[in-house]
This record gives sequence, C-alpha cells and structure tokens, in this order.
Amino acid sequence: MRHLKLFQYISEVARRGSIRGAAEHLNITPSALTRKIQDFEDEFGTMVFERLPQGMRLNAAGELLIRHIRDQSADFDRLKSQIADLSGVRRGHVSVACSQAFVDNVLPEEIATYRSQFPQVTFTVVVRDHILGAAALSSFEADLALLLNPPPAADMRILLATEQPLCALFRADHPLARPGTIRLRECFAFPVAMPDQTLAIRHLLDVARSRRQIEADTQIESGSLEFLRNFVMREQAVTFQILSGIPQEDSRIYARPIDMRDLAPLQIVLGQLRGRVLSVAAAKFADQLSNHLARHDPIAE
Repeated sequence: MRHLKLFQYISEVARRGSIRGAAEHLNITPSALTRKIQDFEDEFGTMVFERLPQGMRLNAAGELLIRHIRDQSADFDRLKSQIADLSGVRRGHVSVACSQAFVDNVLPEEIATYRSQFPQVTFTVVVRDHILGAAALSSFEADLALLLNPPPAADMRILLATEQPLCALFRADHPLARPGTIRLRECFAFPVAMPDQTLAIRHLLDVARSRRQIEADTQIESGSLEFLRNFVMREQAVTFQILSGIPQEDSRIYARPIDMRDLAPLQIVLGQLRGRVLSVAAAKFADQLSNHLARHDPIAE
C-alpha cells in the first residue's frame, strides 16, 4: 500500500500547487514531503512537477501521472466496495456534483433514502453549475453529475436525461399567484430577481426575452438560487427556478410553469465519466436517482 500513500502526496501537491499547503493538510513537514516527491521522481525517471517561484505545477508527465493516480484510486474504491458487498454489507463513498436546483430537495431526499438502507455509505456533494459540473467528472472530483442543461461533453456518459419546465416564482400573495402556466411577458411586467450569467437558466431567459423583445426591470442578480428565492419572499418581485428546486412544503412561495410557447422545458441530465467503472455504491445510487427522476418527470405526467 506504500504507493497509495505516495500517490496521495502527489495528488495533494497537484491540487494545492504548494508543498507547504499540501504538507500542512497531510500533517507532515514540508521538507519530508519535498524529499518524498524527489525520491519518487528519481525512481520514476523523470520530473513530474515544474518548480515555479509561486509554487508547484504538474508538467506534461505529471498530468499523465495524475490521471493514472485518479484511475487507480477510483478502481481501488470500487474494489473495496465490491469486497464489502461480498459480506452483505454495502460500504463505500459516493461523490456527486450537482446544479443548485437539486440541493434543496432532490439530493437530500435521495441520499437520506439510500443511507436508510446502507448507513455505512458516505457522500460528498459539491455544487457545480453548468460546465463546471461536467468538468468535475473529468477531474475525478465527482463520480456522478446531476446537471441542469449541461453543455455537450464528449467524455460524459448520460445515464438519464429528462425534462422539467422552468417556473416563475413569487410570494404567495403576489398578483400572479394563481393556477396555470404563465407567459414570460406577464412575469417581466413586474420587477425581477434574475439568475446571473453563471447559471444556465439566465442564458435561456435572455434568448427568450430577445426573441419576444421583452424588457426586464432587473432589481437584483445573483448566482445563488437560494438567495433569489428568499429575496422574492420579501418583495413583490419575480424570479425563476425549475420545479425540483422549489421547496414544495413552503406555503410562502408560489410557482407557475412558464408557457412552452415562450420557453421549452429544461433538460436534466444524470451522467458519469465515459469509460469509468463506478463503485458498487455509486452505481446503486445512480440507479436509485434515475428511478426517482423518471418517476417525477412532470413532462411525462
């Protein structure tokens, strides 16, 4: 197992770009870490880091090495999970990258459901919207990615694709709080709290507004859907989120789907890195999550 520890050292230096920062996290001295990296490079036959005034950076050989290290780490986690399954006890760790829309309801609910059956499985959830979510798979930061309208990614294998309408969201006492779908022009007749340019929702809204020549009285912008939701509870403004991102139990807010004549439903994608074999725990969670999303597809309903 000695090489696994060494690989951990190399990964940490690559992640932090600094011997001192990595050594502090690994709880060893900088000189000891420097010596271990140098000994590895001597044995490996080539340098894997560029020594820069501002720190350490992987060179071309190092980039190949770090990919190998991540592959080995993923394979080892999968092996441990499979061995644990032989004894009838599912263990392991699952890392998920997700768009903000799935933080409030979908993932907490599904992780709690999974852990009620397999309490020894642990999870890491990182919020990564749009292109950063797909990148989390490529960097091995995440086993799975649950994303809203992700960009095309050749190295992402799609496990499930479904759709949900974008909804206008406002206070329960707002003049627009009544049943049925809503037109974009109705929404933008009021002040709006807009998702910012980091979110896929914003691009779609801008395109739809431009097509229909709708002006916006934008009162505030934010990359936080939670902030926007809380803001419209305090003012007579309108914001936009998909159905899964709206707490259904909160009676203070009201949501209406945007009419499909103005905006097509948004795509929800669950994916993994193409060619990567998931651990048993991650694969089973992906199956559970896929089933949940398929059952709660409002377009199909």
